[in-house]
Amino acid sequence: MNAQPENTRLPKVCIVGAGCSGFTTAKRLKDYGIPFDCYEMSDDIGGNWYYKNPNGASACYESLHIDTSKWRLAFEDFPIPEDFPDFPHHAQLQQYFKDYVAHFGLRPHITFNTEVTEAKRTGDGLWAVTLSTGETKLYDALVVANGHHWDPRMPEFLGAFEGDEMHVHAYCDPFDPIDMRGKNIVVVGMGNSAMDVACELSQKPIAKRLMMAARRGVYVIPKYHKGEPLDKASAPAWMPLKLQKALGRYAVKKIIGDQTRLGMPQPDHRPLDAHPTVSSEFAIRLGSGDIEIKPNIEAKLGRQVRFTDGSVEDVDVIIYATGYNVSFPFLKDEAVKVENNHVSLFKRMMRPGVPNLFFMGLAQALPTLVNFAEQQSKLVAKYLAGKYALPSEEEMWRMTKADEALYTGNFYNSARHTMQLDFPHYVRQLMKEIAKGEARAKKQGGKLPVPARAEEAKQKAA
Repeated sequence: MNAQPENTRLPKVCIVGAGCSGFTTAKRLKDYGIPFDCYEMSDDIGGNWYYKNPNGASACYESLHIDTSKWRLAFEDFPIPEDFPDFPHHAQLQQYFKDYVAHFGLRPHITFNTEVTEAKRTGDGLWAVTLSTGETKLYDALVVANGHHWDPRMPEFLGAFEGDEMHVHAYCDPFDPIDMRGKNIVVVGMGNSAMDVACELSQKPIAKRLMMAARRGVYVIPKYHKGEPLDKASAPAWMPLKLQKALGRYAVKKIIGDQTRLGMPQPDHRPLDAHPTVSSEFAIRLGSGDIEIKPNIEAKLGRQVRFTDGSVEDVDVIIYATGYNVSFPFLKDEAVKVENNHVSLFKRMMRPGVPNLFFMGLAQALPTLVNFAEQQSKLVAKYLAGKYALPSEEEMWRMTKADEALYTGNFYNSARHTMQLDFPHYVRQLMKEIAKGEARAKKQGGKLPVPARAEEAKQKAA
């Protein structure tokens, strides 16, 4: 590790959130001797993977197993336990996170039960961070790691519904928060959470009837192929994405066959032109007659629902598995605008022209988001330590637009696809950019791009 000399004052950083993006960034900053405070509004680490998280932001349900195999989600400097199953349960993943935090001594750096209620840039470019305690502190840099699976996105339909409605974010198990036994249930959506919940509730003797409302068809990919987790068989990162996609589409079609014979609508897009839906159980539930596929909802009619094909069904419960909004309610900065879940960021981290603001894990990374920020933090730490220098703002914008076109250009237009990227390819390109930035930093004499000014400003104010 190339740590900064002790006689050089490094900028002090505020990290918002202690989920996997927040604590892996904290670990990297600690490695470089960069001072930081991490604030977590819950009573423990884990974020989205902390079941029944008291902060109310977790989308974790009791039966949840991660859809990424353990080989893909492991941190590079902290091996996942060998006795873990291929697809760990959420409790196992949370314990893995706790063990990571303990191993690297990060817990003393995290302030729990403390929410960042506001973060805004001061006139001289520092960050004024206000906490739920009422205290406001100054920082040289801000790391946003608050996640993007906590603000439910709800669709709007005509009419009103007199039964029970909820977003899948609130779902815990078949009896909490709603007893689903004997109910006619509609699950809206065809993503991974929709599949998990629909498969669980459709089993007898839970739902009386389970319907899934789909705007369009999807390709449902199994977790296993030929006895191995399917995500272990990925193309090498050096292979051009266009070729990867072509090979992947061929493989998906060959593996899943024709799912329309099970009652699935024909997708209006090619395989891998949408965020993958992964389930090994869904085809079984369809083939067993436990799940019925319906088109999208057209209107809510009291205790009934009319679908776009004109059919009307008696319904007791509607569960919306319709995704999430990307939002930063504490961030007060006009330079950062979210439009349809999209924020243009250099390497998905930095807004050109704002040199001391970083977004970690703000992507829909395939195959996993768990260790994504771990890779991003390599650039952030080197940058704050003066060992990486950014390109010009003009070049940052050019690279950002090119990256967005590369990673999202083939996906159909949807809010869920504005953050897509291929993890191995992204990391390969990120390492190349870090190497270029290291060369730029050497030419500049290792000058700190974000000087340490917050402590001095605090003393002056006092």
